[in-house]
Amino acid sequence: MNNKEIEKDLNAKILKVTMTIKDQYPELSDFLEEMPATIPSEENVEITLKNLSAYYESLNSLLNKYKLEHPKSSK
Repeated sequence: MNNKEIEKDLNAKILKVTMTIKDQYPELSDFLEEMPATIPSEENVEITLKNLSAYYESLNSLLNKYKLEHPKSSK
């Protein structure tokens, strides 16, 4: 995979986790606002794969930790 493909894959994974949070765990939506920004600043215009990867890992970690601590009751 080249960098563009890796970036596209990471963005797709970030979108998937974000949508899962918004659709199934809306109580976590407030935490999305507090997550570190991946939008580049004017001084650092380039979004690095490292930043995207770290953001994806933090989102995934937040969701997985919440699922473990708040299992949904099966009805």
